[in-house]
Amino acid sequence: MMNLLLYQMYQFYQENPMLVVSTIVLMITYIYYTLYVVGRPTLHCRKNTALHSLVDSLPITHQEYRPTFWCWEPRLQSMVACFIRQTVPDIRYRREVFSFSDDGQVGLDWMRNEDAGAEQPIVLILPGITGSSQSEYVKILVNVACDEAKARCVVFNFRGQGGLELKSPRTFCAANSDDLSEILDHLKVTYPEAPVVAVGVSLGGIMLGNYLTDQGEAARSKLLAAMLISVCFDTFEGTKSMETPGLNLLLNRHLATNLVESIKEVKEQFQANNTWDLEQVFSSKTVREFDNRLTAKMFGYKSVAEYYGAARLHGKVEGIKVATLAVNAEDDPFQPGDSIPREGADRSSHLAILTTKYGGHVGFMDGWLPNGYFYSDRVFSQYIQAVFSNKDMVKQFVGGRL
Repeated sequence: MMNLLLYQMYQFYQENPMLVVSTIVLMITYIYYTLYVVGRPTLHCRKNTALHSLVDSLPITHQEYRPTFWCWEPRLQSMVACFIRQTVPDIRYRREVFSFSDDGQVGLDWMRNEDAGAEQPIVLILPGITGSSQSEYVKILVNVACDEAKARCVVFNFRGQGGLELKSPRTFCAANSDDLSEILDHLKVTYPEAPVVAVGVSLGGIMLGNYLTDQGEAARSKLLAAMLISVCFDTFEGTKSMETPGLNLLLNRHLATNLVESIKEVKEQFQANNTWDLEQVFSSKTVREFDNRLTAKMFGYKSVAEYYGAARLHGKVEGIKVATLAVNAEDDPFQPGDSIPREGADRSSHLAILTTKYGGHVGFMDGWLPNGYFYSDRVFSQYIQAVFSNKDMVKQFVGGRL
């Protein structure tokens, strides 16, 4: 009987070799996926604090994150997630042109589905590098904030982004939060009764993180809470990772090209200034080269190393005094897992870091057929709803023990 079965199996293999090999490979891959890829996130935050209790109460922190089976490689996660999210329709915002004290201006793009009065919560979103209010990941966050948290949402398009004319030779940098500070002051004056949660994605997260560490306790008068998505805590390690030959370097060069093109579009603002050499700026092949030739000089740093040192959040996260949740994938090419400040979060009563083994950079795809509403978006939804539902507790107890 056994010999007959073996013979039939051999005959089947002889007739369908590719099917048999493919099935075996698929089975081995699925076993590996189940054992080593699927897993619960890890929460880093000082225990017995209000923030730890709040984040630990979110159902998603106790559920397995199951990255898309056919796409858990980090670079593919990021690229495919971007492609899938592009199916989300553009949003018709109400634009507010905001002028800074130095006469520069940005577009604040507002969206709300309903008017719930003066106390309706506000979610302020800071996009990533060269991002805007119509960036695919931003539109998802806006829809989630408006539909699920019933908040009004405003996107801070950085200088030179979002289709608004650049008024001076100044754009933005991760270490400088002056513009963000003025916008938060504006929100406080215009909507004094509305609780505000700020959400920073990638570079926007670094900028928000630096605002929080620079302002310390003072930030609590402007913000109820904050969230950081795929933020690079260690700019030196992140840059080193992004300059690794292969897919990381290709992605780096793509971002550098976008940065160069954004300056070419407004080059008349930069031509009269001898602080930088535009020809060198336009020949930049990596983000570090661009930052060395333009960004660092624009904001008064002696070198790109000094700029990255100022932007680096690792080592100063304990200065955050606003309830803040960060979501990071350990395989993020922009933020290598071994340089996530877990120990700083474990000592902090105001910062919680939720890490997943996989997810890439602003990826976090899950499900066999991803629909654009991914794991990080659900974390965002549950977190801001919990914050707004418990705003009195967050104001009173976050920072201390329950």
